[in-house]
Amino acid sequence: MPPTEGETVADFEALLCDGETFRSTAFSDALGARGGVVICTGFAFSAIAQNWWKQFVRAGWDEFEDVPILGVSRDGPYAQNEFLRWLDRPDFRFFADVDGDVSESLDLLADRSHMANVSTPWRSAFVLDADREVQYVFVADDWISPLPREEIEDAVADL
Repeated sequence: MPPTEGETVADFEALLCDGETFRSTAFSDALGARGGVVICTGFAFSAIAQNWWKQFVRAGWDEFEDVPILGVSRDGPYAQNEFLRWLDRPDFRFFADVDGDVSESLDLLADRSHMANVSTPWRSAFVLDADREVQYVFVADDWISPLPREEIEDAVADL
């Protein structure tokens, strides 16, 4: 079961991409002074991910003070960096979850029946405080649901 409100997300280490470089980074080191927003999507250049992340740009999510926006998807670091350049948002960063270890640690990994031998995380969002405690969680129960953007913004404001 994915983390719920009040639980602490386990620390993990994965390649963190910033649009130009990637470095193995502990999740706890990627959070800001107030926490962070974690957005899980299947693949960076999927239509849904492109739609969601452009909405985050238009909504001004890059302006959250001390609360970074951290994506997680199954793409490798070069694709993640290209996606960040496409977004033109160097303040957003992505964890490259190539082997699915991050998604599995969050209990989000699901087999995709129409993609042979492929699993991706359920589309989801977590707002965490600086100690990795979940303050808000949304996990879609289908592959196309939009994120409840206003609820996430409210949760960030409450950090």
